[in-house]
Amino acid sequence: MNLSKSDNKIAVAVCLFLCALVWLVFGQTLSHGFTNYDDEKYVFKNAHVSSGLNAREIGWAFTHAHAANWHPVTWISHMLDCQLFGLNPRGHHLTNVALHAVGSVLLFLVLRQMTDGPSRTGDFWRSAFVAALFAIHPLRVESVAWIAERKDVLSGVFFMLTLGAYIRYARRPSVSRYITMSILCALALMSKPMVVTLPFLLLLLDHWPLNRIVDLATLRKMVIEKIPLFALSAVSCAATLVAQRESIDVIANLSWPWRVGNAGVAAVTYLWQMIWPRDLAVFYPHPKTNLPLSNVAVAVILLVAISLGVFVLRRTRPYLFTGWFWFLGMLIPVLGIVQVGWQAHADRYTYLPLIGLFLAATWAIVDLMKSWPRRREILAVGAVLIITALTVQARLQTSYWRDNESLWSHAIAVTSGNATAHNNLGTLLGRRGQFTEAIAHFENAVAIDPTVRKAHFNWAAALMQTGNTAEAIVHYEKELQNQPESADTENNLANALMQADRTEEAIEHFRRFLQLRPTSATGHYNLAVALDRSGRASEAESQYEQALALKPDYANARRNLNELRQERN
Repeated sequence: MNLSKSDNKIAVAVCLFLCALVWLVFGQTLSHGFTNYDDEKYVFKNAHVSSGLNAREIGWAFTHAHAANWHPVTWISHMLDCQLFGLNPRGHHLTNVALHAVGSVLLFLVLRQMTDGPSRTGDFWRSAFVAALFAIHPLRVESVAWIAERKDVLSGVFFMLTLGAYIRYARRPSVSRYITMSILCALALMSKPMVVTLPFLLLLLDHWPLNRIVDLATLRKMVIEKIPLFALSAVSCAATLVAQRESIDVIANLSWPWRVGNAGVAAVTYLWQMIWPRDLAVFYPHPKTNLPLSNVAVAVILLVAISLGVFVLRRTRPYLFTGWFWFLGMLIPVLGIVQVGWQAHADRYTYLPLIGLFLAATWAIVDLMKSWPRRREILAVGAVLIITALTVQARLQTSYWRDNESLWSHAIAVTSGNATAHNNLGTLLGRRGQFTEAIAHFENAVAIDPTVRKAHFNWAAALMQTGNTAEAIVHYEKELQNQPESADTENNLANALMQADRTEEAIEHFRRFLQLRPTSATGHYNLAVALDRSGRASEAESQYEQALALKPDYANARRNLNELRQERN
């Protein structure tokens, strides 16, 4: 069925259908809570965010990097949620679902707009199908069900708006339209800097479906036209590198060849997950140097072959060129060439890149079936079956996010060697008081990767709760070997040493803690207690005074100081 551009009633029906699909899959998240994986950094333990929306915290959002990110618009959206809903996760999840629904509708409208130009390169239903795939593919679950991934769905909305604004500009250029498009692009970048390749994507759209590039002269003109957008991307890249300077290259001694190899395997993994989205997890451990060379070779050969193929077909099947390099180009910032974090790949990284593959595959299949009898009926049935299967799988995948235990247990079940999943599940069990079960998971985490962040720390904390102070000290010391600048570990180790009557060693660690956190009143108090126990009354008195200077209402410090002075008199 061919529909004219003016047939807006069916367009409205498609938009409502997309919203219903999103709600069917992700509406269940409104009964989910926060996760113990970055949600605390982003929302409920972030005082700047949880205090709500105000001028001071908006200033903080623009002037500070937090959680290794600079994305002020995302921070402001979290602040607004806290202003409206407090720390009730229901409201935060509702915002994520609503933003994803808006993004899905905008994608449909943008695709319809840009493929319905003078060249008539597309049609209504292809655009609707691509938008439906985007709305409910199981790879979308992490971006929507995870509150801390607000940056995906928010940047997605501004990304779609930027594309729409660019299409209007391309069809009838004007300064006002260019400024509008640039502002939307900046908002997308300030929501998630992963969209830094957006100017390159616009060049792909100039090739197809906008057909603005016909020779090298027009290509040069299109590049020059986008210099302000490239400048915005460059600023975003610089801000991101500064924000992530302490998180980059956390995988020690991983050489460039291994990073490039994992990048190729990750890209092919995304291809397979698009086709067969099973065994998805919140975290996939990085293989480091254990990646089979045969896997790398196959991945590189496949990627090169596809790239060459779409280049050869760029004139006869231009949508393949645009769709493939949309996918590959948008993945470049997150393929791990510059490694940030411990993941090999992540479902959330496909949020916008996968649109390119959806588009290329949809247009290709329809074109290949042009001469088939009853083609439209076959395509309609196939589309319904695909959307139904993906909806069922996405609902199941979303259900694993209902609580932390389900989330991490599922990750352990569908991945191997997942030290991070064991560590996070152990942390959850430890908070519940299930210390024996928690210790077993920490032991598994350390056995898989002795350097996994905070596994020894969490193991030691659980051991302290079971009264095994001596072994806890051993694990705190191992954590310090992995993280020498960890103030929390220094403090906990010092307290454990105090319990073991190793006061002199405790004093040294309390001092190191204060070097890292000199304004901690508790740190000065703990050091004073240790000094007092070791008979250094004058030094203890000085530390009590510093604790009170930092916290005048510190009752224990004032009581101990008074008692110490009375004893000296």
